[in-house]
Amino acid sequence: MMSPAMPTSSNLFSALRAAFPADLGSVAIETDEGLHYSWRDLDRATAMLANLLNALDLPAGSRIAAQIDKSVEAVMLYLATLRAGHVFLPLNTAYQSAEIEYFIGNAEPAVVVCTPGNFSWVSKIAFKAGTRNVFTLGDDRTGTLLDRAAHHGDVHEPVPRAADDLAAVIYTSGTTGRSKGAMLTQGNLLSNARVLQDSWGWQPGDVLIHALPIFHVHGLFVALHGALINGSRMIWFNRFDPKRVIARMPQATVFMGVPTLYVRMLAEPSLTKAAAGAIRLFISGSAPLLIETFNAWRERTGHTILERYGMSETIMLTSNPYRAQAGERRGGTVGFALPGVGVRVRGDGGQDLPAGEIGGIEVCGPNVFKGYWRMPEKTAEEFTADGWFKTGDVGMIDAQGYVTIVGRSKDLIISGGYNVYPAEVEGYLNELPGVAESALVGVPHPDFGEVGVAVVVPRAGAAVDGDALIATLKTQLANFKIPKRCFVVDDLPRNTMGKVQKNLLREQHKTLFS
Repeated sequence: MMSPAMPTSSNLFSALRAAFPADLGSVAIETDEGLHYSWRDLDRATAMLANLLNALDLPAGSRIAAQIDKSVEAVMLYLATLRAGHVFLPLNTAYQSAEIEYFIGNAEPAVVVCTPGNFSWVSKIAFKAGTRNVFTLGDDRTGTLLDRAAHHGDVHEPVPRAADDLAAVIYTSGTTGRSKGAMLTQGNLLSNARVLQDSWGWQPGDVLIHALPIFHVHGLFVALHGALINGSRMIWFNRFDPKRVIARMPQATVFMGVPTLYVRMLAEPSLTKAAAGAIRLFISGSAPLLIETFNAWRERTGHTILERYGMSETIMLTSNPYRAQAGERRGGTVGFALPGVGVRVRGDGGQDLPAGEIGGIEVCGPNVFKGYWRMPEKTAEEFTADGWFKTGDVGMIDAQGYVTIVGRSKDLIISGGYNVYPAEVEGYLNELPGVAESALVGVPHPDFGEVGVAVVVPRAGAAVDGDALIATLKTQLANFKIPKRCFVVDDLPRNTMGKVQKNLLREQHKTLFS
């Protein structure tokens, strides 16, 4: 592999392109359907798409919005957007018309790309909002975007960009009000990609199984940039299939997933030490990994999952160690602050808290976003006077530097004046016989102001009684931490990245005690 040359500007595409191997005819991406894309294919196709964008005479730094199914061509659109010096705006494929209307109205994209099946309604919203260019792109290499790009040349000089120029706007999930667009710069993305390349020991010959969505930081930036900045081949799954992923593990060395993917693979008899033998690193993120899953994976495969922590606004912040000499990978923690990243824990009064005490997590570093799109007041509110970003997460740092996330500050339950941290109670619930997983949410209460309500999913074949679980908890925890009610359900509501949607649970049970 050729050594990466320094890019002539801070354009992220230039850095990724400099890492392509010398043999451009070698395979860059192999799909689960058997298609092979070479590095030359990536270079030529992104040039053609970038030339199409140039031909549209867009203002500098235009937003290119994409609500499209996962495909290699979708990646090419992302890379072409960077190459042409514009700003990529990925949108969750689950969003419906009211949500798309908000995002397009807020971001004012110059170009919208949607699936062919959604063109009729997406185009109406886009044209009404003033977007002049709407294209389609299917996951089967069809659509007007590719048809138009086919008429353009396959050579393109990347547009010079400064490190502080925007590269992407990622809208947060919006569980507490309107979604906010996190503005990520060329420098944010490139610095994080390089830090992770070293921290996770990327090496020549690595092959990544890419089975994540690409409308989110995890799949689009952490996984994709990780392979590209290392010139590494990817085995590509448009949709996650546990059996097929396990079957491809012998040809790969790195896998990144959300906890749900690990749980689904553990349910497959084909997951064995032999099947996972070629993988050097399994990484989990985007949602908390249950200690049960962490232990079960190690027992079944012989591999210890590396759990890390990041956000849409910051990309990756912390990671359990890759190298043994740096420390152990501890289940239930998200490891140490990454090189160049500052992480601190502060109390309600803004004071720094000592090791082991729980408080609000604040961060700083070259990976931290520029602010929220067109929300200067909200941006100012989320940063401290000395420039640290208030993550909204609650946690602690132990004496050795391991970071543990306890929950979101909005999930904190204040019952009768006492702070109840849901993750602590959930940890005890998850250890009780017959319990697979749980969620604790706060709901209004006439006497205590707020109380906890537990929602529990039983293990397969287990009979679980909510009142009995509460009775057991009373022998283990202080009374103010005990849920007032415990409901047994088949599943917890989750978003597409596997995070439990506690806002839906709070809404469901908010009138329980009124």
